[in-house]
Amino acid sequence: MAGVVMAFFSVGFVHSVIISTFAPEHETICSTMIEPRLHYFDLGPTVVAFSTTRFGGCSIGNYAEFNINRYCGDSEENVRKNRAALCSLLGIDDNRLLMPHQVHQAKMLRIDEAFLRLAEPERREALEGYDALMTNQRGVCIGVSTADCIPILLYDEAHHAICAVHAGWRGTVARIVEQAIAEMKAAYDTRPEQMKAQIGPGIHLDSFEVGDEVYAAFADACFDMSSISRRQRNALSHQEKWHIDLPQCNRQQLLASGVLPASIAVSPICTYQCCSDYFSARRLGINSGRIFTGIMSVSGPVTRK
Repeated sequence: MAGVVMAFFSVGFVHSVIISTFAPEHETICSTMIEPRLHYFDLGPTVVAFSTTRFGGCSIGNYAEFNINRYCGDSEENVRKNRAALCSLLGIDDNRLLMPHQVHQAKMLRIDEAFLRLAEPERREALEGYDALMTNQRGVCIGVSTADCIPILLYDEAHHAICAVHAGWRGTVARIVEQAIAEMKAAYDTRPEQMKAQIGPGIHLDSFEVGDEVYAAFADACFDMSSISRRQRNALSHQEKWHIDLPQCNRQQLLASGVLPASIAVSPICTYQCCSDYFSARRLGINSGRIFTGIMSVSGPVTRK
């Protein structure tokens, strides 16, 4: 078993962690500074919102460098070290960094004080089978894991309530974003017209080629197909295939739920096209790392470098 020595330091809001190990030769050694490189979103002065990039972690190969998803085949030790680095950056304990084990459905879990009191084994079990988390607990970072699917962050400043949503094509067809907003209204008295929403990095229209059965699933769910799809010739097969605009699908759901157009931001980053900076399962395979898109409400104004 490797021994681990950690040294922490901070500058303003930004924390870094140096992790050095002494390990048998067959174990992965991470002796460099681990400082996750995050892509931040501006949702307000008392909320931290971000997506991780591939940089600033311990993982190797198709998981390199920064991956905290323990369900995609990465080394548990590297995941633990990467989590420690992110928690240090955010200034929170590991038990305040929460991510569900997603199943491409539309179930949502509310994180409350009772959940936060659970022991670690109970907590992991409780996070099984959900594709969205919501909370009004400050200092708790909730997030979802993606590698082409669409992450969506929701923020209700009036009630310091936040939500992180994983919207793959199945979740999008199931209108998970609409369900998330409805559940926030019921739980926190959220008013959609006062919310802010961020659609994070994911696969875009030009790259998201689908079969006829996926196109039919969207059509059967009453999406406006003229605004979210188009036929496009495949460069290799020279056959025309359907392409779906997942970010636009979810933006339409936000608008239908009452979120104002000016309060919705859509990331221009296509993970398929930018797989050197962001994980893409279509480019790297399913045995690869995942982006973590997270959000955390804090009690005071956020400063960061």
